[in-house]
Amino acid sequence: MKYGIWNVAEPQMDAVNTLVRGGYAPLAAMVLASRGMATQQQAQQYLSCDVPLPDPFLLTDMDRAVKRVSKALSDGEKIAVFGDYDVDGITSTCLLTDFLRRRGADCVPYIPGRLEEGYGLNPMAIHALHEQGVSLIITVDCGITAVEEAALCRELGIDLVITDHHECKEQLPVAVAVVDPHRPDGGYPHKNLSGVGIAFKLAGALCGSQEQVLQDYGDMVCMGTVADVMLLQGENRVFVARGLESLRHTARPGIAALMRQSGCTPDSVSASSVGYMLAPRINAAGRMGKIDLAVELFLTQDPQRAEQLAKALCDLNRQRQAVESDIYRQAVEMLPPGSRPEAIVLADERWHQGVVGIVASRIAEEFCCPTFLICLDGEHGKASSRSYGGFNLFSSLTALSGLLESYGGHELAAGFTIHRDQIGDFRRQICALVREHLAEDEPRTVLDADCAISPELLTLGNIESLSSLEPCGNGCPKPVLIMEKLVVERISHVGNGRHMRLRLRCGRYSFNAIFFSATAESASVSQGETVDVAFLPQINEFRGERTVQMNVLDIRPSCKAVCSWESSGYRALCAGTLDRQQAERLLPDRAMLGMVWRYLSSFGAGTLRETPMCLCRKIVRWADSPLSLEQLLICLDVFADVGLLEIQRLHQHLTVRLMPRQEKADLLQSRTMQRLLAAKES
Repeated sequence: MKYGIWNVAEPQMDAVNTLVRGGYAPLAAMVLASRGMATQQQAQQYLSCDVPLPDPFLLTDMDRAVKRVSKALSDGEKIAVFGDYDVDGITSTCLLTDFLRRRGADCVPYIPGRLEEGYGLNPMAIHALHEQGVSLIITVDCGITAVEEAALCRELGIDLVITDHHECKEQLPVAVAVVDPHRPDGGYPHKNLSGVGIAFKLAGALCGSQEQVLQDYGDMVCMGTVADVMLLQGENRVFVARGLESLRHTARPGIAALMRQSGCTPDSVSASSVGYMLAPRINAAGRMGKIDLAVELFLTQDPQRAEQLAKALCDLNRQRQAVESDIYRQAVEMLPPGSRPEAIVLADERWHQGVVGIVASRIAEEFCCPTFLICLDGEHGKASSRSYGGFNLFSSLTALSGLLESYGGHELAAGFTIHRDQIGDFRRQICALVREHLAEDEPRTVLDADCAISPELLTLGNIESLSSLEPCGNGCPKPVLIMEKLVVERISHVGNGRHMRLRLRCGRYSFNAIFFSATAESASVSQGETVDVAFLPQINEFRGERTVQMNVLDIRPSCKAVCSWESSGYRALCAGTLDRQQAERLLPDRAMLGMVWRYLSSFGAGTLRETPMCLCRKIVRWADSPLSLEQLLICLDVFADVGLLEIQRLHQHLTVRLMPRQEKADLLQSRTMQRLLAAKES
């Protein structure tokens, strides 16, 4: 089980029937009803891609920004568009640069080097632009926290117009204009615009026609909005839907070349292909220190040069993947054996600063704990960190700021710099903070599913009907479906053993399935088992034949009896805070201990390796008797206490090995049983 908890919505059948009568296919109606749509009008409003675009002048300071940029255009001033090195920042920079150049501006794009300058406005860049004769800097996708940098611009006589979409701090920079929908004094109706969305609004305000700007730059607005995982509702939904149409007929040589090089055909382009095929190749330029390649790709009008740039970005992305794999392997090899750490804090001189964030995210998800990877350079290190289980990174770094040279970020992702000598103290203290967090709540991976379906609903026609939900993304995700009690008829591995193909049967219905980045061992599944499957429905086309396929997200053992995730009592037992009521509830009886032991004994002298919840569900299915996760963990601890088995907890997995033993074990002498009995009598 990849996800510990499956949250499966249950559609109201009255709503489903209403939507079917309104023209939606049964499967699409079930998904929409699961998402709270009860009428055709609600569904149309949720899916609409043609809502009116609000007036850009509703954004605070937009009038001041337009006035200053218009003056620079009429006076022939040199303008710099200053952006960020991710897809949103690159598309923002290129959109506004191209827009201003078409209107005769002397305009230069500037994106800071990720490794040399870091994120946002900085003194090095401001001085360099001043020496080039720039008198107006327009920021895109950055600048809202650049208080000191704004002061430097004033000192040098450079006017500053800030456009950004990030959260504001208490103090705003002093600039000619500060355009950000999150301004507390703002009244713009949509707060969730991307950086390129704000750049679009500025261009629309300057030319007086948002429709014209959308026709000219819809492809860029779409790519930045999708890549920055903006909420695909309202205005953003218009941007992406119209932008996808622009991508299908793009006149921009660079984008057309990138689509060809990445295998993204015009007739198949979608929000998903933008996010998973095009965006990583553009992001690779910033990560690998070659940002100029991406900027030139968007701005070039030379088809031959566009092909060269697109190929270079694809090559760069492959390099990024290779570097990522090396860092991941090195980091995993550095992990200490034994139980899962509260947090992973690792440091190395070999690591690439532009890539460690991706690796930290992968490790945090795989090992179920907050992860901090530090790139060492001499006596100092730059770290990227990713959260897990609701642990707030930014507040924890604030609490430990005395150990850090600098830090920034938000709850889920953050970075900091640290002296080499402080890393040990940081590791100890961050682990302590995570322990405190875990005492309040066990981190759990959660999969949100739209609905459970019966096999007869999974048809080509019903899957095709789900296209009515496009574009899919944040706020309107691809439908996640559940099908229960499927028998695994066949398992094979593809992609050099990295992915698993399955043939699944439910009654007279059979389905092909693919589970990427999973094997039979890692998924803990075997032929003949009965399983529940969470999946994305899709149509597979091969040699002209179209068939239904499940793109599997997770597999778990099917079980009829109750199998509860509850574990608060077990945590209380481990922490020494167990109360009488909890002890009475958790004290295992002979029947429960016998059930768990008989299941484990059926494996003989072999070693059992499972996630705890997967093992719990398998025991429940085998015995057809209820069992909670905390009850299973207590039974295992009891057996381990008296030497019947050995348990090794390695991150999210348990490894259980039965021990040879001659004499009969007295389970009442178990330390765990003694603690439970003592708590019960207290």
